Amino acid sequence: MKTAIHPEYHTDAVVRCLCGNTFTTGSTLTELKTEVCSVCHPFFTGTQRIVDTGGQVERFRRRAQKKASGKS
Repeated sequence: MKTAIHPEYHTDAVVRCLCGNTFTTGSTLTELKTEVCSVCHPFFTGTQRIVDTGGQVERFRRRAQKKASGKS
């Protein structure tokens, strides 16, 4: 390995999730932030939830309702 070109590796980097869960891992950053982790991800929890970013789900439902009422 060449010296002075590689980033510093932290073995105690803290990962913080939006659900409040925290754990440590190895990374070149000292702190990482994530939106989904194994505690709150639907695959691991067995529950389904709709992640609505910017009202996309509501806009889709309104368009679908307009199309359904227009065809009747």
